[in-house]
Amino acid sequence: MDDAVSPENLKALVESILFVADEPLEVALLAAILEAEFAEVSEVVDALAADCRSRGLRIQRTGDLVQMVTAPQAAPYVERLLGLEHHQRLSTAALETLAIVAYKQPVTRAAIEAIRGVNSDRAVATLMVRGLVEEIGRAETIGRPALLGTTVRFLEHFGLESPDQLPPLPIEYAESLSEAEQP
Repeated sequence: MDDAVSPENLKALVESILFVADEPLEVALLAAILEAEFAEVSEVVDALAADCRSRGLRIQRTGDLVQMVTAPQAAPYVERLLGLEHHQRLSTAALETLAIVAYKQPVTRAAIEAIRGVNSDRAVATLMVRGLVEEIGRAETIGRPALLGTTVRFLEHFGLESPDQLPPLPIEYAESLSEAEQP
């Protein structure tokens, strides 16, 4: 690490950069900006996330993307300040589809439809328009179907720091998801 950034200052500098960033940043970019080691910056991000859990801000991390957001309990007040209208609620079909994507990601539309038993094009389209789901790659199978996964916006919407914070599925649902994958 460069002499300009001491280990004692690293957490404060990461916090400052995340505070002014208007979109998620890669940990590698933070490390490059701070002329620090990736592993050290990654540890600092995790420590900062732990520090923020009892405050009005949170650190969200999805893979190597990280950003600072407001705490979920502050959302109504922040929305009021910003004059944001409440969005229309998601339909049952969209919520079912979102749950499948969240727990099975990366997942194809065909796999979603196999689990739900119905066409899910409209539900997937709704989730993509709302920024809760996105294409994260292509499957290495015939036709190379799109693989879907959740977004940082999904984490914000549900007040999660990372996908790892999703609550565990009850056993009967986990089993039904596994059975749906059987040919």
